[in-house]
Amino acid sequence: MIKEKTIYIKNIYYMLSYAFTILRQSNFKDIEKEVFDNIHNLFSAILAKGIGHQLKQGLNREYRNYQDDLSVLRGKILIRDSVKNQFCKKRQLACNFDELSENNLLNQILKMTGRLLLNHPNVAHEYKDDLKKKMLFFSNVDLVDPTTVKWSSIRFQRNNQSYRMLISICQLIIEGMLLTTEHGIYKLASFINDQCMSRLFQKFVYEFYIKEYPEIKTSASQIPWALDDSFGSLLPIMQSDIMLTWANSVLIIDTKFYSRTTQTRYDSHTIHSSNLYQIFTYVKNMDLSLGNKPHEVSGMLLYAQTDESMQLDHTFRMSGNKISVKTLDLNRDFIDIAAQLNAIGDNLKNNRLN
Repeated sequence: MIKEKTIYIKNIYYMLSYAFTILRQSNFKDIEKEVFDNIHNLFSAILAKGIGHQLKQGLNREYRNYQDDLSVLRGKILIRDSVKNQFCKKRQLACNFDELSENNLLNQILKMTGRLLLNHPNVAHEYKDDLKKKMLFFSNVDLVDPTTVKWSSIRFQRNNQSYRMLISICQLIIEGMLLTTEHGIYKLASFINDQCMSRLFQKFVYEFYIKEYPEIKTSASQIPWALDDSFGSLLPIMQSDIMLTWANSVLIIDTKFYSRTTQTRYDSHTIHSSNLYQIFTYVKNMDLSLGNKPHEVSGMLLYAQTDESMQLDHTFRMSGNKISVKTLDLNRDFIDIAAQLNAIGDNLKNNRLN
């Protein structure tokens, strides 16, 4: 696990602000100026600010189906149940109707995540107080079991698009930090697990080049297999994390977030073999897919440096292509992190990928 103390808390905010551009809007600017002692305070501040902004627009409401006995007609009459009411001398109609309700999954997720943060001892009183005020508006919303949420099935449309960032933050908190005690009580860990941080790291780097280098084409393109025949249905899809294209130069970046950036065998440190095989395969197949037109395809393994002192900055020439291995130090001020990423972008534009 990557503990939060190995990464500047403020850098997690900066990573989130690139991953979710709404955090760069003026109503979130005061969060950027704050100093956070732990990740729970950071998430509490973001959630409270985001929910407050959402409350001004109004909580999302969805139609829910109800069945009830009413004194006036509403919706459709349930004939059989209405007849039973007459036999029981109840002067009411059994009705089936739809009604707009705030008690839907999106608001249930917000309420559950807020409750988890409020119950955590690391959250400072000032953030709890702010979050409590926002939670008062969720009195008609049920709590959802966080382990039952199917994140991939959540769909955002025009009327709930403003929830996208908030739900993504909730997903990061619940998937990355949720623990269950022996008594079945949910609580949050003091760190985000590697898998969730890996997704955030990849999205951050991708969105960084989208924003800071609009002249470079940034994509997460699939790479075709260079086959001698057309029978490739059983081959896995080669999905790049980040592909930067400038003129005739292509740089394929594979981001990695591990507690250890190298593998160790017999006291010898080497690059993770599976990572190297993967990026080499991506580069060679992409190179062949471009045919005879002038081009240069290079690859890069970009590791997030956390609690290791080892700094990787190596370039290898493999079968005519450059493969680089670098680390991005998340323990430094963000201006230094941005400088490292800028150097990669500038070198691509200047055709200096070594």
